[in-house]
Amino acid sequence: MVYFLIIIVSLSLIIWVYLLLFRGWFWLSNQRINNSHFNPLNQYPSVCAVIPARNEADVLPISLPSLLNQDYPGNLSIILVDDQSDDNTGKVAQEIAGNCHKSDQFQVISGQPLASGWSGKLWAMKQGIEQTKNLEYKPDYLLLTDADIEHHRTNIKELVNKAETEKLALTSLMVKLRCDSFWEQFLIPAFVFFFEKLYPFSWVNNPQNKMAAAAGGCILIRRDILEDIGGIHVVKQALIDDCSLAAAVKGKLQENSKNPDQGIWLGLSEKTLSLRPYDNLDSIWNMVARTAYTQLNYSPLLLIGTLLGLTLVYLVGPISLMIGLIIQNQIIAILGGITWLLMTISYLPTLKLYQCSPLWGFSLPLIGLLYGLMTIDSAWRHWRGKGGGWKGRVYVNS
Repeated sequence: MVYFLIIIVSLSLIIWVYLLLFRGWFWLSNQRINNSHFNPLNQYPSVCAVIPARNEADVLPISLPSLLNQDYPGNLSIILVDDQSDDNTGKVAQEIAGNCHKSDQFQVISGQPLASGWSGKLWAMKQGIEQTKNLEYKPDYLLLTDADIEHHRTNIKELVNKAETEKLALTSLMVKLRCDSFWEQFLIPAFVFFFEKLYPFSWVNNPQNKMAAAAGGCILIRRDILEDIGGIHVVKQALIDDCSLAAAVKGKLQENSKNPDQGIWLGLSEKTLSLRPYDNLDSIWNMVARTAYTQLNYSPLLLIGTLLGLTLVYLVGPISLMIGLIIQNQIIAILGGITWLLMTISYLPTLKLYQCSPLWGFSLPLIGLLYGLMTIDSAWRHWRGKGGGWKGRVYVNS
């Protein structure tokens, strides 16, 4: 039994050595836009922001002015798609644009009833993208963003500078999620950490690597590239639409040998913020459970493998440390302690990004356990036909 424990904890330690040294240095959280590398463009391309909004009247007074008042030297227009809201989202948006004296560059369109085969957000987004064809200035870029995102004043200019300078087809920011309440500090930085581990940003940003991902709250995409991949239609049923879109774009680019250096980019932001609150465990649980099983392609085998993996990676270290101390086996205790220490160290840059105490690092095993339970619940919801629920809609077979 002792030898078996030594083998298991040694395997967990080896996994953490691999994660720290050989998985794209994901844990450093160092993929950011560095403005010092860019000179102002001679001419800024036209951009149209498309905002799908369903019952977002409460956040629009903060989020919408942040777009309307962007410091952007080029032509900027904004289309908000009121997706069957019942809280006067469209009316509130029009009033905000008028108060900002930006009605000339802003329009609200009423979303049509959800079409069969589409997820709600993407159906609204499709209608907004179609509306851009009627603009006076056909946009060179589309900014696909959520209604609950507060953009810092130069966000669009920085995104366009990076896209134009580095010839990027898609440029995305994982906005800084709200992290004020106890549950947010406990679980939200880990959500970002797990996402970075699953999709190492440095691999995403390498044109030669097949890894692709994006963060749906803030995606700047070239209009012609979107048309080349077949439009937003290609991901119409995807619940994890951002990563599916990034995969479609990067796959298309890698097929095109004429543009071998053109790629996509995903980074972190400290200044563009999500306004969505997660004040309790239930709200975070639902956010994760909505798509966790989708990420596993609805596969029971992948679910079992994921749960075993979470146990091996996050629980074996601290459990081995405690068992080693109890049975007074120094090897097991030391191996378990080192594993837990490496785990904690890897989490520190993410905690620093979210301005959380480093002591939260020691909670990563418990967090891993909770996320495992959320994944089980995600599968259970799918099996009961209640998976993918969002904004009053449930997508059973997405």
